[in-house]
Amino acid sequence: MILVGLGSNLPHPAVGCPRRVCETALDVLSACGATVERLSRWYRSSPLPASDQPDYVNGVAAVATALDPAGLLAAMHGVEERLGRTRSAPNAARVLDLDLLAYREIVRTGPEPPLLPHPRLAGRAFVLLPLRDVAPAWRHPGTRRDIADLIRSLPPEQRCVPLPR
Repeated sequence: MILVGLGSNLPHPAVGCPRRVCETALDVLSACGATVERLSRWYRSSPLPASDQPDYVNGVAAVATALDPAGLLAAMHGVEERLGRTRSAPNAARVLDLDLLAYREIVRTGPEPPLLPHPRLAGRAFVLLPLRDVAPAWRHPGTRRDIADLIRSLPPEQRCVPLPR
């Protein structure tokens, strides 16, 4: 299973609100050779680390692709750029953020990107809750912890709630 995380907390001038930005990103990603097989609900989450920036819209997609991990990551960065992402300070508000969360059972700790699974996914409600929608039996390829255990270990202050359909 190949898992991609999506997030946005700024509108796009032509596309619209953050949820629409994420939906458009999936369409563009499909055109780049990564077909969406399953998609979570959309969630609203507080920024991490806590700040005064707007809440995020987040989701997770399971995709199918012939691209290898580096090729998929490059395609994802291209989608971000096409939809107006500019990389400034870490954790800054952004029009779009795409993360390669997991690529099958591959574990890569470096030095070359992408690191797999994503090194911070296990501590983020905005990743784990939508990931559970897509793959309720998923296990972290590195630690072998199941998704339910990872969710139980989340800090309680992380706010992440499903959006109405």
